[in-house]
Amino acid sequence: MSTEQDKDTREDQASSPIPTTDREKTIVRTSILGIVANVLLAGFKAAVGVLSNSIAITLDAVNNLSDALSSVITIVGTKLAGRAPDKRHPMGYGRIEYLTAMVISVIVLYAGITSGVESVQKIISPETPDYSAAALIVVAAGVVAKVLLGRHVQSVGRRVNADSLVASGQDALSDAVLSVSTLGAAVVYLACGISLEAWVGAVISAFIVKAGLEMLWQTLSQILGERVSSELAEKVKSIVAEEDCVLGVYDLFLSSYGPERRVGSLHVEVPDTTTAEEIDELERRIAEHVFQRTDGQVIIAAVGIYSRNTSKAVADMRERVRRIVASHDHVLQFHGFHVDETRHLLEFDVIIAFESPDRQGEYHQIVSEVEKAFPDYTVRATLDSDIAD
Repeated sequence: MSTEQDKDTREDQASSPIPTTDREKTIVRTSILGIVANVLLAGFKAAVGVLSNSIAITLDAVNNLSDALSSVITIVGTKLAGRAPDKRHPMGYGRIEYLTAMVISVIVLYAGITSGVESVQKIISPETPDYSAAALIVVAAGVVAKVLLGRHVQSVGRRVNADSLVASGQDALSDAVLSVSTLGAAVVYLACGISLEAWVGAVISAFIVKAGLEMLWQTLSQILGERVSSELAEKVKSIVAEEDCVLGVYDLFLSSYGPERRVGSLHVEVPDTTTAEEIDELERRIAEHVFQRTDGQVIIAAVGIYSRNTSKAVADMRERVRRIVASHDHVLQFHGFHVDETRHLLEFDVIIAFESPDRQGEYHQIVSEVEKAFPDYTVRATLDSDIAD
């Protein structure tokens, strides 16, 4: 039976902002730490690079500045993404975080390309570096600082599910490796008198460009819509499967509206003896339990129903069809089986893997084989996509 409390719960799930204050504060604090650390490192390295006439150290300083700018953009994006839903954007502004990550990747790409051009110019017109003990100490200290900062930022990013922080942490650790290469070039010059400055700068630029491209592709992939993670799919399905009358959970579909909010639907299979009132109560419980046990990160907006025939004759038909479908190599799942004996209608859904060389051909072959097995029935099979484990 519907109650005012049920109504309020559904309205809260559909329109209220997910409490992300603590997450937002954590991201901002971590980003501010990154800004301060990178600005200090950039200042020291820029001074040392100019005084020692070292292009590699100077480019390292520029890279630190780009990292600081990335942290600023992360803060702005996080603040904008935390805005409450409104009439124009009823699912909130969480996807701004993906756009933020895209802007950061473009900045990284620009920094890599411009530093690469400068390195090539230094290769063509080389200049002799002048290293000092102070310069090497500053670069070595930068390596230690970057390792500590990278590990911390990456750890926090994983804990609060912030891709921008995880990327920043990985970028910092990569910077530490590149700074070590700068130190190596200095050691080679001091020991052998061979200047590898410009070449090391070119290598650093290549790594920066590679990191930017990887970040850009990851962000585009998220905007296009990625497959639900196996862990989340299993968690949602296990929550739903705990209901007594649920015989199977299928067709889980979740759309991402930011790292902390996913909205979607699923199908459940129930006995054909289940009443409309029982189904209504089941749908409400599923939406409520999934929302609560995923900490508000997953909203089930719709629950479709598959009715499983309970008669012995239909159960035998189901098993025969299951064997026919399962005999095909690329079939991942068979579900939604239903028989209307009055209209002689046989229906089911089949999921064929994307790896199949001919999904449509395999689908039509399955339908043909089922039609031959049951010539007195009209066969309606739905080809489902493999969108969740």
